[in-house]
Amino acid sequence: MTSAVKIAYHISAFSWYAFIVNCLASKDGEDLPAGIFVYGGPWKYLTFLNLLLQMTLFGLAAVNDLQPGKQTESTLKKCNDFLFSVFGFPVGMFVVLLFWTIFAYDRELVYPASIDSFFPPWINHAMHTFVLPISLGEVLVQPHAYPQRKHALAALTVVGLAYLSWYCDLTKNINLLKSTSCSLFMSCRILWVYVSVGVWVYPLLGHFSPSGLAGFFFFNMSVVTLLYMLGEKLNNLAWSKKQLQSAGCQVPEAFKMLEVVRICIHQADGNDPRQ
Repeated sequence: MTSAVKIAYHISAFSWYAFIVNCLASKDGEDLPAGIFVYGGPWKYLTFLNLLLQMTLFGLAAVNDLQPGKQTESTLKKCNDFLFSVFGFPVGMFVVLLFWTIFAYDRELVYPASIDSFFPPWINHAMHTFVLPISLGEVLVQPHAYPQRKHALAALTVVGLAYLSWYCDLTKNINLLKSTSCSLFMSCRILWVYVSVGVWVYPLLGHFSPSGLAGFFFFNMSVVTLLYMLGEKLNNLAWSKKQLQSAGCQVPEAFKMLEVVRICIHQADGNDPRQ
């Protein structure tokens, strides 16, 4: 991918996300449907946090593209690779996948029809659809250095718990302590919003029992983990071994095994490709 195309792509993606974030932020304080921006405004929604994440990582990518020197070794490039590989791709894909799955089943559970009069359809697609092609485009624009999987999954888990965590006053929720499974989620931010103002962040959550919530959150973390591994696989498929190495990426074990097989075949023919 040429440098000019890469720069144009990153600047365009950053500008797009900045525009959408500004559109959503400007709605805060307006006469919106009950519960939409109550207690925390747009900051309690994973969709909005994902938009901020995407805007940040593409902004870093654009700045890195414009700086002189060997960009693959810069601190900005390493930060951008980490943000995209560990958070940007899996979280972005998760938002798209989960939203449209629930929307297709019953939109009232995740995006009530009353919102349409405040957010036109194009904003809905900007938040929940366009993230997918932009992320896939980034996979093709440049290779990304993925960290060790155990470190990446640990970081994903920490951030996931950070989103859920919001230590609440247990004295206000003494009845919830009667449920052992629910007590595991007393530090859940989403439950804290509900306890504080009586409104679920997402209407869907009001249909779950305490144990159902536990299972739902566990299922979501499992999906995000699978999406992380999908991003890693696509990155390795889109770029050759040489391109991954030049970008500072770890060479996948599959490439190493193919290299061993290639050497063995040549040795069997009486040639050693390493000489």
